[in-house]
Amino acid sequence: MIFITGDVHGDVKRFSDKRLRKLRKGDSLIICGDLGLIWDGSDKEKKLLRKLGKKRYNILFVEGAHENFDELEKYGTEEWCGGMTRLISGNMRQLMRGYVFDISDKKVFAFGGGCGEDNGGLPPCGEETRQRYESPPPEEFARADERLLAAGNSVDYIISYEAPQSIAEFIGGGKSEADAVGVYLEHKKDTLSFSHWFFGRHHITKFIPKSFMCVFDSVIDAETLK
Repeated sequence: MIFITGDVHGDVKRFSDKRLRKLRKGDSLIICGDLGLIWDGSDKEKKLLRKLGKKRYNILFVEGAHENFDELEKYGTEEWCGGMTRLISGNMRQLMRGYVFDISDKKVFAFGGGCGEDNGGLPPCGEETRQRYESPPPEEFARADERLLAAGNSVDYIISYEAPQSIAEFIGGGKSEADAVGVYLEHKKDTLSFSHWFFGRHHITKFIPKSFMCVFDSVIDAETLK
């Protein structure tokens, strides 16, 4: 079972949502960016992350725009379910972008990062690091292409922070500044076969027929969507 939610921005109340009671060991909650819980590296923060990592289900996330990327990169990487992850604590992991994961018998392509609105202040990390997550180097796009090709350019779910450029423009009423991640995802929109594409960033929950869903503070059971 896979549940999806959007920007958490450090608010742990999301993990008390009654719908999550359905999740059992081996099930997953996937967050579409802006987790915001890896911020200052304090003992209090690490204690909270250990507590979340003890949930019976997996807490998985892609990076958004408002993360402390310097702190995030202190966590070690390891392969999990066919792709590379950063192990945060216990059952809590970052799905690193450009990989295809086998989760609950579904193929899940993860591609986090991008340029979010500056509505929560810039994350406390180095400018160079932040820009690398906003505008990935060419080798990251190439790795994603290779992994998708190996999967036959067909997945069940796509998880991102940004939306494909045309979808972002639809949400914004034609107003959306193009950036490297959005343009890349626009190309993938037209070349991949997928069931549903979930993304965060826009702070609304909106279904865009037939395959796209912008997710904010709702918790969605992905397998109930048609």
